[in-house]
Amino acid sequence: MVKDMDIADSVLDLIGRTPMVRLTRVTEGISCPVVAKVETTNPGGSVKDRPAIAMIDAAEKEGLLSPGSTIIEPTSGNTGVGLAIVAAQRGYECIFVMTDKVSSEKVDLLKAYGAEVIVCPVDVAPEDPRSYYSTAERLVKERPGAYRPNQYENPVNPLSHYQTTGPEIWEQTKGKVTHFVAGAGTGGTLCGVGKYLKEQNPDIQIIAADPEGSVYSGGDGRPYLVEGVGEDFWPDTYDPSLIDKVIAVTDAQSFKRAREVARKEGLLIGGSCGTAVDVALTVASELSHEDLVVVLLPDSGRGYLSKIFNDQWMKEYGFISDEGLNLEVILESKGSDVPRLLYVRPEDSVVKAIELLQEHNLSEIVVAQGDLPLSAAEIKGTINEVQLLDGSFEEGFLKKKCADVMGPRLNFVGSGELISSVLLKLDQDQNIIVMDKGRPTAVVSESDILSYVESSREGKNG
Repeated sequence: MVKDMDIADSVLDLIGRTPMVRLTRVTEGISCPVVAKVETTNPGGSVKDRPAIAMIDAAEKEGLLSPGSTIIEPTSGNTGVGLAIVAAQRGYECIFVMTDKVSSEKVDLLKAYGAEVIVCPVDVAPEDPRSYYSTAERLVKERPGAYRPNQYENPVNPLSHYQTTGPEIWEQTKGKVTHFVAGAGTGGTLCGVGKYLKEQNPDIQIIAADPEGSVYSGGDGRPYLVEGVGEDFWPDTYDPSLIDKVIAVTDAQSFKRAREVARKEGLLIGGSCGTAVDVALTVASELSHEDLVVVLLPDSGRGYLSKIFNDQWMKEYGFISDEGLNLEVILESKGSDVPRLLYVRPEDSVVKAIELLQEHNLSEIVVAQGDLPLSAAEIKGTINEVQLLDGSFEEGFLKKKCADVMGPRLNFVGSGELISSVLLKLDQDQNIIVMDKGRPTAVVSESDILSYVESSREGKNG
């Protein structure tokens, strides 16, 4: 009887055939129509459901999976959810490896599907044994019967979009699409759709939206805050010959755009969607009403409620500001004798930390990995006078690396936070790292604020 009704036999039958909607309020003043392909309607809430089922189907045909097998995959969350849905339907176990920059909602979501989740540091090279790529590979070798779909190398990933997403866009726009914009992660969506659309019309432009810092737009892959897009290496699934242009977008602009789309269009989208929409609007602003820009929205903003849709998190990372006397005023008043952010690297000797503390008359110094401008993930810890004093009695202490003696990293405070709020935080900490648009820019202490207050009084009295 059910067979005669419009009822799916499985949640897997609901993957694909996602709707498209025109963006009307964020495109004000732009004559070229911008249409969003809304992938949040997939059962797993993202575009990654498409390659997930396709990769498992292919693995089953090749005999790589059998009842009781374990699927292991490094993921920023969305591919994991897609794989977990397939695994739930077909009786497989799952282990997903994620970086520590992903939101807690994503970790909890995967666990809700019964998956095991392992979290690894984000600020290590792909070949580092601690990276989420290397960890996943090690787990596959250690676990009998394990299978890794490997979305970064598996040709079925872009093929799934060539066979489904691309044809859907072509059909839904009646072949009128002139520009396609999507984020570049594994490259599967961008290249699979791009290949199909260019076969229909070679003049269609394929544009990659990329986080600032990702290798696709010329970065070195150093950590950024946008999740699920960009890379620190070149996946086999990314075909640069299909891409006409790559446009980089900052974390700040991505988050701002995501919040704007939610509030103006009623579409709650993730940070990587903000990246894609920002690029789509940039592209559309240079086109006419005869063109048609399609932008793919890969996932929902529900996985980012504790981050980009949380005002407190946004303030702490310096993306939004309070009105009134805020910390930025204090920083601008500080002299130039001491660099805004003075730090030692983990591999530097303790001697170097002591020399910098003495040279600049500081009581504490940050330990960070990388060159300026640093990312939040590159802040590793701190070394203070007490730690140095305690260790000075140890033999060979001065020859140790800073990484071996450092304590926990300092807490963050946003550059736009009110002075009153900062003072409350300084009741708990001697120094705090100041974040501006997601990047650490300075260290501030209670004495800095008191000096500003005193100088302001003197100025008024004078």
